[in-house]
Amino acid sequence: MEDLTQEEWVEQLENDNNAVILDVRTDDEVEDGKIPNAIHIDIYRGQEFISELEKLDKSKNYYVYCRSGNRSGQACKIMSQLGFANAYNLMGGMLQWEGDIE
Repeated sequence: MEDLTQEEWVEQLENDNNAVILDVRTDDEVEDGKIPNAIHIDIYRGQEFISELEKLDKSKNYYVYCRSGNRSGQACKIMSQLGFANAYNLMGGMLQWEGDIE
């Protein structure tokens, strides 16, 4: 797991052909907008969250975010324990996001 600033996260993401964006916020938070092309799995769903992660391709590079960076950091640690090759945490999360949202 690696914590990245928004600039590092975006730059690395743009140059990564093996990237997946993962939003771990709640459904209500996602209704306010999400980063384009992000898949959504709510970390608060407990075992269901783990089950959904297990369906993902562990060889991909995951760019993970939440509202502030705390839950996404936890998600990255969980992903690492589950055997994911790379998970990058967006420090500051959506609170500091200055890029596009959909």
